[in-house]
Amino acid sequence: MDKRLLLFLVLAALIFIVPSLLFPPAKRQPAVQKVAAGSTAVAPPPAATGSSTVATRTARSAAPTPAKPATAAPVPSDTVPAAPLSGDTVAVATPLVQYDFSTIGAVPIAATLQNYRALSTGDGHVQLARSGVPLVAYDLKMGRDTIPLDHVAFTVDSAATTAAGAKTLTFRATVQGKPIALTYTFSPERYAVQVRGEIQDSAGSGDALLMTLPQGLRSNEADSADDQRQLAFVMKPAEDNVKSLSFRKLAKLDSGTAQVENAPLTWIASKSKYFMVALISEQQPFAGAILSPLGTPRTASSQSAVVVRPLPANGRIAFQLYVGPQEWERLVALGHDFTHLNSYGGIFSPILQPFTVIVMRVLLWMHHHLPFTYGWVVVIFGVGLRLLLWPLNQTAMRSSLRMQRLQPELQALQKKYKNNPEKQHEEMMRLYKEHDMSPLSPLSGCLPMLIPAPILYALYYVFENTIAFRGVSFLWMADIAQKDPTYVLPILMGASMLVNSWIGLRTAPPNAQTKMMGYFFPLLMTVFFLKLPAGLNLYYAVQNMASLPQQWLIAKERAKAGPPSKKAEGASLARR
Repeated sequence: MDKRLLLFLVLAALIFIVPSLLFPPAKRQPAVQKVAAGSTAVAPPPAATGSSTVATRTARSAAPTPAKPATAAPVPSDTVPAAPLSGDTVAVATPLVQYDFSTIGAVPIAATLQNYRALSTGDGHVQLARSGVPLVAYDLKMGRDTIPLDHVAFTVDSAATTAAGAKTLTFRATVQGKPIALTYTFSPERYAVQVRGEIQDSAGSGDALLMTLPQGLRSNEADSADDQRQLAFVMKPAEDNVKSLSFRKLAKLDSGTAQVENAPLTWIASKSKYFMVALISEQQPFAGAILSPLGTPRTASSQSAVVVRPLPANGRIAFQLYVGPQEWERLVALGHDFTHLNSYGGIFSPILQPFTVIVMRVLLWMHHHLPFTYGWVVVIFGVGLRLLLWPLNQTAMRSSLRMQRLQPELQALQKKYKNNPEKQHEEMMRLYKEHDMSPLSPLSGCLPMLIPAPILYALYYVFENTIAFRGVSFLWMADIAQKDPTYVLPILMGASMLVNSWIGLRTAPPNAQTKMMGYFFPLLMTVFFLKLPAGLNLYYAVQNMASLPQQWLIAKERAKAGPPSKKAEGASLARR
């Protein structure tokens, strides 16, 4: 097979076949064990994780219906109320979020993000909590009893404001004769809420606070199906890398089983495509988590995650509740590997993740320092990258041009010395040396052309998961993170690729196979890119158009040099 065709096919595989394997988001399934719902789930503390906890939390409605306040009363140790009480709703507003709390259970039942628009409706702000499902719910494990706190009525202290401008909200109740207090502190500049809890008269050995994450977040996206596909629980073991378990994988478990993470956890989150609700440990890690399936793989929009927080002897606990967007700068500020909340590239994540981070940071930096919208930032990024690679591409193209001119002489040597491999090798090396080239010249000529490939793959994940591009309009497109509904950009991308091929093939040596691939490959890429984010199509189209002048200049050089004459080829062989 012609070497040029072989190299072309390798490039085609890298640009076409590999993305088809990489682009579908694939989450790593955590290395956890399956247990029956009735067995001990998390250690330590074993007493806090029995089947009664999972059954109690997943079998009942987690959010009470706000009504009139009820008087706080202890729950008997051997009984559980048949139905939730009704209580008041307490609202707390910050510049970033408006929270609604219920006095039954002292839980946040709604969060409205002030800086994000709900794309599903076209107006209004993003609301994360689903109807009837709080953003976090609590159970108290005391001795042999598990007490659902959403059956306990709390009183509320008057809201206070600290000297730093933070607001505080304290809920109080009495359970089994022990006073309980939960205090939330809201910063005006952060989505993370500080939570402080105290159970007076100390806690017994094995007592724990069990916290249930939301069973899924409300979809606020124009493409709700894509948003639901990305629902997942993500956790960071204290001594291991970030692990992710999608709702679809969790739904595939057999009924009555659960996935258990026994290792101490630094944080755990319930996430959608762009938003999350996360519990972040303080003072000491969480003891573990129980993840239970609630639906079939086809309807895997609701799953259960119960987090275990052992109670110390003094009965005081502290953690953070993050309710907000997956903004890159905020994930960096949270630390603890929150930047790995989304895994880019599946099994190729170790290779693609660094490229994705670099590309994301460059685009964010350009947007912050240039007076342009993200659409124009993508255009400038594409043109700038092509100009930056111009010298390398120029060298590569000229090397390819020299190889094309050398190819007839190489083929003649191979034919002349086909029965003498050693002599053939010797003469071919001499020919390379005469033309100041080496056998590696074809490979070195292709390497600069491979540099844009990982950047293209990284950009796919940037447009797919970066909230900065969510809902960003550009020209006729309402959202560059979604596909172009008019398909103008994919067609423009394919047309620009076709023009590049036509310019290159017009003065290239005639080769039927190369010509067929040069005209057929743009068609394949156009079809492949039809449903990919418009921003990715914009970048690729700009890259192709920015490369047209360089392709035209090289074609002129090739035409000016002309094909090697038979006379020159014969003279070269005669010298040997």
